[in-house]
This record gives sequence, C-alpha cells and structure tokens, in this order.
Amino acid sequence: MVEDEEDLAEGLRVGLARTGYAVDVAGDAAQAHERLSVNAYDLMLLDVNLPDGDGFTLCRSLRNGELDTPGDVRVLMLTARGGLDDRVRGLDGGADDYLVKPFHLAELLARVRALLRRDTGGATATLTVGLIVLDTARHTAALGGVPLTLTPKEFGVLEYLMTRPGHVVSSEELLEHVWDANADPFTQTVRVTVGTLRRKLGEGSIETVIGRGYRLTEAAP
Repeated sequence: MVEDEEDLAEGLRVGLARTGYAVDVAGDAAQAHERLSVNAYDLMLLDVNLPDGDGFTLCRSLRNGELDTPGDVRVLMLTARGGLDDRVRGLDGGADDYLVKPFHLAELLARVRALLRRDTGGATATLTVGLIVLDTARHTAALGGVPLTLTPKEFGVLEYLMTRPGHVVSSEELLEHVWDANADPFTQTVRVTVGTLRRKLGEGSIETVIGRGYRLTEAAP
C-alpha cells in the first residue's frame, strides 16, 4: 500500500490483515520504489497524491518496465480525485481499477478479491481442490462439506496453495505472499503453519517436497 496519510494507511492495513492479507506500507514514491524492487507483490493499493510525486507517474513507470520488480503487480488506485478525467488518466496509465475516497472497507476488499482472481483466471470467489472448498469472499473453508476453523495465516497459506494445485511452492514464496515485511525469514513460522493446516486437512493433503517446499495434491482429501 502506497499511502502518505498515516491514520488511513494504518486503518486499511489492520482491516486487510484481519482478512488474512500480508500488507507492507510505503509512505511515498521513493519507499514504494524500494519495496517494489525487492518484493514480488500481488497487488498495490496506490494513492494518487504523494509527498514526492504522484501515483500516476509511479503506475506508468511500473507498466513501462522502468521499475525492476519481480512478478506482475495489479494496481488499484485510491484517490480523492473522482473526476472522469482523473479516472481515465489512471486507467490509461496502467491501473487495473480505481476507487474514489471515501470508501467502505467492504468495497475495497471486494475489489481486491476481484483483482487477485484475475491472476488465476477465476471468475468466482470460490476455490475448489478435491473436497476442499474455500470461499474468499465469506472467508470460510470446508472439507467435504464440514466447516474448517482456520487462523488467518492458515487461510492465507491454503488460499495460496489452492491457486497453484499440484505446483511446488517454496517456504520463501509463502512467507513473501502470506506474511508481511516484518516477518522473520529465519523462523519456523511457515513450517509450523503448514503443519497445523495439514493436520486439519488430513494427511496427504499437503506434500512436503524436500529442499523445495510444499504442494497441495490434486487428490486432497
């Protein structure tokens, strides 16, 4: 999230984190450049008015390849500029969506979910692998029709694995996408979370690939 209003940034960060998202905050364009150069973000919430520039320029630099950032970042612009010309400028500059302040957190979350579904080609908020069903809108999970009680991090890990069934996902990748920049890369937090999630899903649901990471099996129970 690139937002210089500290109270707003903190409120949005808390709201997103409670829903299971890992959120890093940059207060200006310079900090955003630095974070984008080292982290493979799924989505950027970008304010238009920044102390050292504007979001239009940052978005355009990202889309033009001027920023050496890993991965493809979705961009949702957040701004008080609600005029048609500003919306057109933002979308033409490479933004994927545009949300005018003030807005409700529920609408922001819905737009975030919709943008992230584009990465997996999903048209709905529901993910299904085997007997596991995950509803990202309602933030619920079930196994064979039986509701699962998951912590926010367990939910985040499961969602990430379910968008890549059969693929090996490294601990570093999970740490980067499910935890925020304050997470200690030398802790066992990913291994512990995967372990508790595996126990809830059943043995054979998440395979450990030695030296590489974890894989949600297509034949998940």
